[in-house]
Amino acid sequence: MLSRVSGVGAATVVSVTLTVALLDQGEFSWSITVGPDQPRDDNTADEITAVVGRSEAGQQGQLWIERAGADDDLFADGLGFHPYRDLWRMQRPLPTDRSALTTRAFVPGSDDDEFLRVNNRAFHWHPEQGGLTHRDLAGRMAETWFDPEGFRLYEQGGRLAGFCWTKIHSDETPPAGEIYAIAVDPDFHGQGLGKPITLAGLDHLADQGLTAGFLYVESDNHPAVATYRSLGFGHHATNRAYRLVVE
Repeated sequence: MLSRVSGVGAATVVSVTLTVALLDQGEFSWSITVGPDQPRDDNTADEITAVVGRSEAGQQGQLWIERAGADDDLFADGLGFHPYRDLWRMQRPLPTDRSALTTRAFVPGSDDDEFLRVNNRAFHWHPEQGGLTHRDLAGRMAETWFDPEGFRLYEQGGRLAGFCWTKIHSDETPPAGEIYAIAVDPDFHGQGLGKPITLAGLDHLADQGLTAGFLYVESDNHPAVATYRSLGFGHHATNRAYRLVVE
């Protein structure tokens, strides 16, 4: 199944197996996502080739293969795509040890500006999470999965020091909770806040009765990977991104 989605950002999720998103941000003109259950066969290859064929020369496209396997590099290479980024899904059972920090729920309309300030300072390097606007935030808050109680804020001295934004995936079996985004304001680095803020998010997910928690992290972000391993997360699967410049 192929679906085209116009005017959406890179973080938009559409519940189909093969998705084509026409992006309004970032270096790519479009991005294709091949779901974990989508066959890597001639039909899928033809759908991807059709998207490339409708593109203009010089445009750069992106192909994401979720839960990439040993043969997926060969599949992508046959279509002219080359790997450039691995996103790991790391997972652990719930519950965990409770966080020592006291957090509160995000208040839409009241916390927007401060969240965006901290987020964009912390994720200035990130291709999806960085550079968020009020419009981007409003779009994510309009998603059916958004729950302000699962968007935990930690304040220190009257300032937002960090946050842990969670997301429940009710479509998984069993349902699982995601650490959707976590960050510490650079002004508060060096205080060891990353772990307890993560735990605060996991506490919320466990309190909803979930028995598995996961997150996505860049495979080459070695400090973050080490932190998550110390919290009991292990590598579960790899989503791999490939790029192509249309000739």
